[in-house]
Amino acid sequence: MAVDEAIAILLASAVAAKEQKGGMVFTPDIMKKIKRTLPLIMAAVLTCSSLPLVAQADSSKVVTLGANLTEEQKTSMYEYFGTSADEVDTIEVTNADERKYMEGIASEEQIGTRTYSCSYVEPTSSGGVQVKVANLTYVTSSMIASTLLTSGVENCNVVAASPIEVSGTGALTGIMMAYEQASGETLDEGQKEAATQELITTGELADTIGQEQASDLMNEVKEDVIDNNLTDEGEIQDAVNEAADKYNITLSEGQMAQIVSLMQTISQYDYDTKALKKTLDNLNGESDGFFSNLWSSVKGFFTGDSNDGGIINDTQDDILGADAIIDSTLDAVVGEEKESFWDKIVGFFKDLFSGEDEDTNEDTEEVDEDADTDEEEDNTDDTDITDDSDLDGSDSTDDAAINDSTADGTDTDTSGDTGLVIDDGTTDSSESVQ
Repeated sequence: MAVDEAIAILLASAVAAKEQKGGMVFTPDIMKKIKRTLPLIMAAVLTCSSLPLVAQADSSKVVTLGANLTEEQKTSMYEYFGTSADEVDTIEVTNADERKYMEGIASEEQIGTRTYSCSYVEPTSSGGVQVKVANLTYVTSSMIASTLLTSGVENCNVVAASPIEVSGTGALTGIMMAYEQASGETLDEGQKEAATQELITTGELADTIGQEQASDLMNEVKEDVIDNNLTDEGEIQDAVNEAADKYNITLSEGQMAQIVSLMQTISQYDYDTKALKKTLDNLNGESDGFFSNLWSSVKGFFTGDSNDGGIINDTQDDILGADAIIDSTLDAVVGEEKESFWDKIVGFFKDLFSGEDEDTNEDTEEVDEDADTDEEEDNTDDTDITDDSDLDGSDSTDDAAINDSTADGTDTDTSGDTGLVIDDGTTDSSESVQ
């Protein structure tokens, strides 16, 4: 029996037990399945726990470094990424590389003359695209994740950063170069160009409506266009209008035309809607259910794949200083604790074999309360009989006053707003850095 089949049987058995009337009930058939599959799973876990894990077969991790970094800055970037030059492949990205994709789409100011942006890329086989950025003022992790989808990347962990604050408009070029080398996959040139156009369009839109709203709008429209195979200009314009109304955004005619043109380009290519939805759900802070997450964790443990950010978790933020601007798509899932593989396994079995359901507990509490009430009534009756049979006729009654007090608690909610830094495009120097 294969490990994945054994896991599937075990989880199905657990669900079946949970659904039995009256709470957790293990029928002979369910127990038979559990006894048959559990030893195999535990044996596989113990065997595989000592084996080295890899992100994806036939792939490697690749670092890109801006050509204009000093040797000291290059060293600091390896340290920030949590790796070293002898552990990864390295590509040097020049301003000429950035111009290859950005000329005709971005302005000269946006392209700049020097390259400082760096990246660290790890292809994966599931989990969508997860991105962390540091010291990039013009682009966000959400923008890069979404544009990587447009370029044809479906599953990947990415860190894009710079030792100094830069716009980051050229970061996408290095990331796409790194992904191609790491995965051995060649991305379509047209899709890479569309991705660059999307990054610039979203960034320019963010200058007027804010980075978060710009990303939300573009992601909403793109998902609508791809899911519903929209190609007609009028249909795409309707989709843009609907998204703008949803987020209460007013677009100028120029912005509308720019977005529609971009989406018409994107609509020409075939995309995996499932992979697209996974990344967009990540960006929206949406998570799969418990069993789905557990299944992914178990599969990831045995295949060496991980959808919890991988290399993103190795970054050393203190290397860039306390004032570094840091943003990650992993932060989008609000209030959900990141559990390790073992945490999920332990939690699953604790829930599986722990007592009765809430409904059963509530029923038991009600029965106990009824029993207490009956006992009190019986005691009262016995007392009355004793008092009535008192021979000397002297009755003494002690009345106890019962005082009920209720304490009202006052909850105070405080909320904090986190501001995102937007590059206004101005600089004191005649040279701009990307």
